[in-house]
Amino acid sequence: MRLDKFLSGQTACSRSELNRLIRNGAVTVNGIVIRKPDTAIKPETDAVALQGKPVLYQQFHWFLLHKPTGVLTAARDPKQKTVMDLLRQDDRLPKLAPVGRLDLDTSGLLLITDDGQTAHRLLSPKHHAPKYYLAKLRDPFQPEYVQKFRDGILLREGASEEACKPAECAQIHTRLAVLELREGKYHQVRRMFAAAGNEVESLLRVQIGMLQLPPDLPAGTYLHIFNKDVESALKNSDISQVCAFCDAYYSSYWINSGK
Repeated sequence: MRLDKFLSGQTACSRSELNRLIRNGAVTVNGIVIRKPDTAIKPETDAVALQGKPVLYQQFHWFLLHKPTGVLTAARDPKQKTVMDLLRQDDRLPKLAPVGRLDLDTSGLLLITDDGQTAHRLLSPKHHAPKYYLAKLRDPFQPEYVQKFRDGILLREGASEEACKPAECAQIHTRLAVLELREGKYHQVRRMFAAAGNEVESLLRVQIGMLQLPPDLPAGTYLHIFNKDVESALKNSDISQVCAFCDAYYSSYWINSGK
């Protein structure tokens, strides 16, 4: 692989900026200064450094973001702040995009990657990874919601009604519930509870498959994650385990806050 191509895939620098840095002696390969951008390297074995900092080879990049409310899930937007604006400048790599979407007024776990194939696996109906949401309701949770959601509650779609796929839900406090979804309709969680006669006041995505939102990750910040973490997002969890996780780390805050 060419040195400039390698660096363009591992850094947020433009190709022209990288060429300038290489020619100015800012790049070493195995400790030797290289000044030719088209120098061939072996990414898996050669030690590359840019301005003295090692550049580690990753074929794909994954970030786990705690999306805050009020931030748009999009790669770019001319008017609104997007989730990509939350990334540090040196993490804004080419081809990065959010995996799916979270509504503007929903917070929680959002993945960002340049691995389109695995992102497609996470989103495709065939492999649709279960997603878990913690909802704070306006009114107390009613036991009949469980069967309504399992049966596939009807949502209005234009002039007709369409049944949701069967979904699991469980109560963890008077007005707190966890909902498992395996599809992604527009504003689905809020519309499902509205169809059941309630209203969602706040909504947090806490888990995808077995991949959890770290309780100590503040809204608006993110982590680099790796293949083993991403693979866990494709595995099935159990709603009782998610309820225990939410009850341990999120319930008291949501009960006592204005969220």
